[in-house]
Amino acid sequence: MNSHSSTPIGAKRSLLPLLFFVALFLGTGLYLHSQDVAYAFYQLPGHVAIIPALMLAIWLHKAPLQQSIDVMIKGAGNSNIITMCIIYLLAGAFASVATATGGVDAAVNAGLSLVPAPWLLPGLFVIAALISTAMGTSMGTIGALAPIAVGLSNQADLEPALVAGVLLSGAMFGDNLSIISDTTIASTRTQGAQMADKFRENINIALPAALLTLLLYVVWAGDSAQVQTNAVNWTGVLPYAAILVLAVMGLNVFVVLLLGIVLAALQGAVFADYAIANLGKDIATGFANVQEIFLLAMLVSALSEFIKKQGGLQWIADNIQRIANKLQLAGNKAQQLAIAALAFISNLCIANNTVAIVLTGDVAKTLAQQHHITPRRSASLLDIFACISQGLVPYGAQALLLGASFGISPWQVVSQSYYCLLLLLVAVLVVLLRKTTTP
Repeated sequence: MNSHSSTPIGAKRSLLPLLFFVALFLGTGLYLHSQDVAYAFYQLPGHVAIIPALMLAIWLHKAPLQQSIDVMIKGAGNSNIITMCIIYLLAGAFASVATATGGVDAAVNAGLSLVPAPWLLPGLFVIAALISTAMGTSMGTIGALAPIAVGLSNQADLEPALVAGVLLSGAMFGDNLSIISDTTIASTRTQGAQMADKFRENINIALPAALLTLLLYVVWAGDSAQVQTNAVNWTGVLPYAAILVLAVMGLNVFVVLLLGIVLAALQGAVFADYAIANLGKDIATGFANVQEIFLLAMLVSALSEFIKKQGGLQWIADNIQRIANKLQLAGNKAQQLAIAALAFISNLCIANNTVAIVLTGDVAKTLAQQHHITPRRSASLLDIFACISQGLVPYGAQALLLGASFGISPWQVVSQSYYCLLLLLVAVLVVLLRKTTTP
C-alpha cells in the first residue's frame, strides 16, 4: 500500500466508496419513491448496491489487484463477522421452524386472548413488544400482527394511523431488546460485548420508555368492540419463552438457538401435527430468509477493511472526538452521544438498522476503547439509536409494510411512532444523567 494512504487526504479519500454506497442506495430509493414505486428503498438490495463501492475501493487502494483482493477477503472473513453470520443463519432457521410449527400463530393468539376490550391500544403495544422480543424481528412481528390489527381497528373504529403506530412502537421495542435480533447480534459482535450484558444495559433504557408509552396508550384507551381470537395453543409459545430465558441466563447463543430449533420442532411434532421430515427444508428456508443480511454483513466488513487500512475510520473517530470534546460534558458522555449520533445518522441514510450498526461498529469500538466506555454500553447505544432512527424513517421497511397494510401513507405511520420518540428522550437523558462507566 502506498505511503500516502495513511495521510489525512488518503484517509478522507478512503471514505469515498462508503459515501458512494450510501449515495447509490439512498439515491435509488429516493428516485423510485418519487416515481411512486412500492417499497422503493428495497428495489436495489444493499448487497448488490455495495458491489460498485467495493470496485471503487479496490481501484482507490492503488495496490496490485491480488493485494486488494486479499484485503477484501480479510475484511469479509473477519472472525466477528463470520460468527455474526452463523448466528444469523441459526436465528433465521429458528424463526422459520417456529413459524412452520405454529409458534407464531400461537404467540399472536396467546397475546390477543389476554387483551380486555377497553384496552386495545395498550394491549396491542404489549403484544407486539412481547412477540418482537421473542421473535427477534420487527418485520416478522408486523407481518404477523398487521392483518389482525387492521381488522381490529375497523371493528373498534380506531384511527388506522394510530393503530399502525402502536404496532410499530411495540415491534421496535423487541427489535432493539431481543437477544436474537439482528441488531443485538451485530452490536454485541462488533463491540465485543456479551448478549446478556447488553440486554441488561438496554432494558434500563427501553423499559422506562416502554412504560411511558404504555401509560400514554392507557390514557387514550376507550371503549371498543370485543376482540375475537382463535383458540390458544399455549405449547406453541414454549420455544420462544425457553430461548428468551436461556439467553438472559447467559447460555451461549449458539446453544440457545440450536435448542430453540429442536424445541420448536419437537413441540410441533407432538402438539401440532408437524412432520419432522420437513425440518430440513424449513431450516433451509430460514437460512435463505437471512441471505441478504448475511451477504451484506460480509461485504460491508470487506469495505470497512479498506477504510481501516487507509486510516479512514481513525480519521472519522478523531473528528467525532474533536466535536465531542467541544461539548465539554463530564467524563465520556460526549463520546457516548457521538456513538449514538453515528448510529442514528447512518441509519437515516441506509434505512436498515443492522447495516447501520455494522457500518459504524469499528468507529464506535475505537471511541469506546479510547474513552473507557464499556463494550456493553457502546453496544447498547449503537442498537438503541439505530432502532430509534429505523422507527422514525418513513422509507424503512417497517413503515412501508404498515402503510401498505393499513392503506395509509408511511409518513402517517411514523408520525405515530411514540415509543421511538420517548426512547430517544429517555436514552439521551440517561447518557447525560447517569455516572460515567469504566471497563
